[in-house]
Amino acid sequence: MKRIQIRIFAAAFITGALIAGAAFRHTAKTAAAGAQQPQQSPPTLAAAVDRDISAVEKQIVDAAEAMPEEKFDFSPESLNIPGSDYKGVRTFAVQVKHIATSNWFIWSPLTGEKLPDGLNDGNGPANLKAKAEIIKFLKDSFALGHRAAATLTTENMLQAPGKSKSTRLRLAEFGVSHAYNHYGQMIEYLRMNGIIPPASRQKSG
Repeated sequence: MKRIQIRIFAAAFITGALIAGAAFRHTAKTAAAGAQQPQQSPPTLAAAVDRDISAVEKQIVDAAEAMPEEKFDFSPESLNIPGSDYKGVRTFAVQVKHIATSNWFIWSPLTGEKLPDGLNDGNGPANLKAKAEIIKFLKDSFALGHRAAATLTTENMLQAPGKSKSTRLRLAEFGVSHAYNHYGQMIEYLRMNGIIPPASRQKSG
């Protein structure tokens, strides 16, 4: 009887040791894995604004690229819709150039960069006529926006850059809201030409 008790005790002791060893190895592996994972940086104001700029940039660039080049000079005035008053409204091309031009006027004070040549008014450089040139001008203006967002900190966000009367944060986000305003007009122009805006197309898969 005594031998049986000793064997049971020994078996229980060995089983306990094996379980404890396995638990220790699991804890060690978990700790090692945690040590290998990089610490995530806390969110920043610059990163938050940059995400806003990226979101509107994608919408507008996709819409601009969706319009065929031969339709870049389209304006609703050409439709002669009874009872409408589209006389003198911007063409699709000028809508895109206006967004890009405004981006430069709004965001350049944050970076201190010089305005490109030909920005005499809100309609953008008159010499830009081809679709590829206009879209490059648009993308360059959003690249400026990302550089502007990178300058923002919690310490300077309420400061007015240069001779501006607006704060840095307001300028950064006003560029986003202004772009969305004209994105809505671009969508109408696409729809008037039977083109489904990229953001409204069904995703496959």
